[in-house]
Amino acid sequence: MTAARVGIGGPVGSGKTALIERLLERMAGRVDVAVITNDLVTDEDAERLRRGGRLPPERILAVQAGACPHTVIREDPTMNIAAADRLEAAFPGLELILIESGGDNLASTFSLDLVDWWMFVIDVAGGDDIPRKNGPGVLMCDLLIVNKTDLGPHVGVDVPTMVETARRARRDRPVLSTDARSGGGVDAVLDHISAAVLFT
Repeated sequence: MTAARVGIGGPVGSGKTALIERLLERMAGRVDVAVITNDLVTDEDAERLRRGGRLPPERILAVQAGACPHTVIREDPTMNIAAADRLEAAFPGLELILIESGGDNLASTFSLDLVDWWMFVIDVAGGDDIPRKNGPGVLMCDLLIVNKTDLGPHVGVDVPTMVETARRARRDRPVLSTDARSGGGVDAVLDHISAAVLFT
């Protein structure tokens, strides 16, 4: 059986790695999972996940894009495909591979040659105008996540309005709000992943 491959994209600082950390906590003992991170020229996100200890280090691979991050998740995803294949060969029974894009802009999307399903993370601190900008990442993802909801009062953003604006832009396709740092809303994200690709 081939592991499901789920992409996680979004701008720099939107909370993609924090979301993965919380998902790994909830998957522990329930889902056989591994992670691929993408950075420009470092392994910073992979090292953060390894230090967190939520997975054995050998289950976390890093891809260095060496160019715009979307290049290796969309135009030429062969490095990520090869990394996913290595993980599947190393860990028979693997059910899920999370593939985190390097931080990119709202035009970032995943090739369906690489992933089966993907989500895009934006954050409240980035501004409540993001859903109105109609970037392909926001519009085309399977699940949009509005993260850092706890910061709304501090940055002058009405979070329910931002979420509703995102739903209208996406024509009622799924939108969830999260505070990944505290774990708020992450269970609902896992429910969507489970229903979409794990069929549980």
